[in-house]
Amino acid sequence: MSLVELVARAGRRVSEHAALGGLTTYRVGGSARVLLSLEGPEDLEELGPAMAGCAEPIVVLGNGSNLLVNEGEHDIIALRLGGGFAGLDWRDESGTLVVHAGAALDLPVAARRLAGAGVVGFEWAVGVPGTVGGAVAMNAGGHGSDMAACVAGARVWRGSTREVTASELAFGYRTSAIGPGEIVLEATLHLTHGDAEAARERVREIVAWRRAHQPGGANAGSVFRNPPGDAAGRLIESIGLKGLRHGSAEVSDKHANFILVDAGGRARDVYELAREVARRVHEATGVDLVFEHRLIGFEAPA
Repeated sequence: MSLVELVARAGRRVSEHAALGGLTTYRVGGSARVLLSLEGPEDLEELGPAMAGCAEPIVVLGNGSNLLVNEGEHDIIALRLGGGFAGLDWRDESGTLVVHAGAALDLPVAARRLAGAGVVGFEWAVGVPGTVGGAVAMNAGGHGSDMAACVAGARVWRGSTREVTASELAFGYRTSAIGPGEIVLEATLHLTHGDAEAARERVREIVAWRRAHQPGGANAGSVFRNPPGDAAGRLIESIGLKGLRHGSAEVSDKHANFILVDAGGRARDVYELAREVARRVHEATGVDLVFEHRLIGFEAPA
């Protein structure tokens, strides 16, 4: 089945030549040949065969909070999952709380709801502005934990839907076995009972820390992964790169591993600034910084 057939079958659920910049937290960048919105599993069941038959890569947008899209149009199927993929429920199985979290659910929302119910072990996620699906795909983490610490399995689509175990997900530092074209639909988490007020207080502490130490504005969080035994932000700051500017993009003076972009700016400015930061860090320290962002339309970083 071709992209033309997918567009015809999807009807109002699809937009052609769709701007993506506003769907990312950088708020800049180009467009996709097609933007497809699936409200719930029934849409995936209907359109999945057509999606599987298309040659164009499928890119799940999530909240766009870890995504940098180059200017111009990209021959991709950009995918948004709707409220039918944002469920959250749990049950007790011999003292372990088995939590089912939909891929489109915001991590901060999940963290607050679980903490408020005395389901503990996911408070860290309040500081990650992504979705459950994206968090599984990249093993998102922060504040001493990550998805690998609590994910027992996931429901994943690639032409058909299947259940995968935690071992099959092969979590590593900010990586997993989820590959291009695979769509995380739901995660199964193993968490525990705890004190709801203590969990809510931990959530408040993390939110306060984030506001004190990380910038607001148009950014996508950490640009680079932390190298073993060190922090990318510390390395960047140590060689005086806070405030470094390239065109419409600037290294944050609040946290050196964040790049901010001006309203109406260019994604390529962000990318070229990041490349320059990585070059200077390598030159000064010998450390190779690795992009944490997902990149669309940019050559692979050297």
